[in-house]
Amino acid sequence: MGRCRCYVDDRVSRVAWLNRSNIIFAGRDKWSLDPRVELVTKGQLEYSLRIQKVDVYDEGQYTCSIQTKELSRTSQVFLIVQVPANIYKVSEDITINEGGNVTLTCLASGRPDPMITWRLLNPSAEPLDGEEYLDISGITRTQAGRYECKASNDVASPDVKYVNVIVNYAPFIKDTKSSDPQVGRMGVLQCEASAIPKPEFKWYRDDKRLSNGQGISIQMMGSRTLLLVSNVTEEDYGNYTCVATNRLGIHNASVFLYRPGAANNMSGAVAVSQSLWLLLGSLTCLLLKC
Repeated sequence: MGRCRCYVDDRVSRVAWLNRSNIIFAGRDKWSLDPRVELVTKGQLEYSLRIQKVDVYDEGQYTCSIQTKELSRTSQVFLIVQVPANIYKVSEDITINEGGNVTLTCLASGRPDPMITWRLLNPSAEPLDGEEYLDISGITRTQAGRYECKASNDVASPDVKYVNVIVNYAPFIKDTKSSDPQVGRMGVLQCEASAIPKPEFKWYRDDKRLSNGQGISIQMMGSRTLLLVSNVTEEDYGNYTCVATNRLGIHNASVFLYRPGAANNMSGAVAVSQSLWLLLGSLTCLLLKC
């Protein structure tokens, strides 16, 4: 609602409201056909103009014209219309391959012109460099997530919209686990990979692909896979290969099914080897008097 105030006294013989030379009210007679416009009078002193549901087209100069027997004078009021920020166009959710370029769009209107800011809603949620257009070159998987566009001009609460960005990337096997079962017990090998789209897994022993059956059970659990070897024999010990694939690439890793205690023995062997190398280095240093 907009209100243009004008005050008169009992000496006034004629009074009117005008806008762009158009008469809105002459005295108490309404000349305007706009139903939103009304006259506000309190006693004989106030002669104000009230506009309901103000629009940007109402902005401009309004004139209160006052005439007495002695003289005439005018009072001008310039109506400034403020409009809350409104985001009228924002990018749709997007899926892109890692390394590609992305431009996110956020267009907003308002009076005064709104300020547009972007954030990636990760734990830090720090502001990003971008206004109407946010350019991301060579996007990485760490830049995937929910982007927030905020338009504000301090007229009302900011308008906020969101864009979800999914980044596809090739599989990367980030963890493997193995067991060291006794003969006749069950052996378990685990392989976990990170990838978008979700990876598919395959297990190999030497060059032979393994499948369910003959004591082998393969389980798929989202980003993980388990290889179960029931009733382990001597021939089952050794190296297995986990292969993770999606349409963007492939990654493999070796997983060992150890004999009982073999994993610990290998760790101990590594430690002894390191100690021997340190001892050899010390002796060399003494001989060379370093």
